[in-house]
Amino acid sequence: MTPKKLAINVAMQIQKPVNEVFEAIVNPEKMTNYFISESTGRMEEGKNLIWKFPEFDFECPVRVGKIEQNNYISYYWENSGNELLVEITLSESLNGSTLVSISEKEMENNEAGLKWLSGNSFGWSNFLACLKAYLEYGINLRKGSFDFMNK
Repeated sequence: MTPKKLAINVAMQIQKPVNEVFEAIVNPEKMTNYFISESTGRMEEGKNLIWKFPEFDFECPVRVGKIEQNNYISYYWENSGNELLVEITLSESLNGSTLVSISEKEMENNEAGLKWLSGNSFGWSNFLACLKAYLEYGINLRKGSFDFMNK
């Protein structure tokens, strides 16, 4: 049976304590080291923000949903005229590390939805790899990674 709705689910373990991972996700000064180039503020419950990305010339409106310190972050952003929910769950894992689980929901199972599923699945996997590289090794993997798309 083919699902009517599509959702993205990714996860990765990061070798840092949950409080450091949480802060790296909600603090725009830290986010600019692996994800965005600019934000109009810190992620706080009920806030409306604008994110800019280093590779793309557009502003991304973000409506922050629920925030639970060191545990859960949710927000909404738009894709193809649909407001999509992003949920990030943090849980303590082995040896003081953190399991970061991300879901993004949902799009119809059609051509636009499949394009979103493919692109954003890659995007969230890239987000996690960049977050891990930044927190564990101080490296910005995103820098220059998408320059080819602007040619």
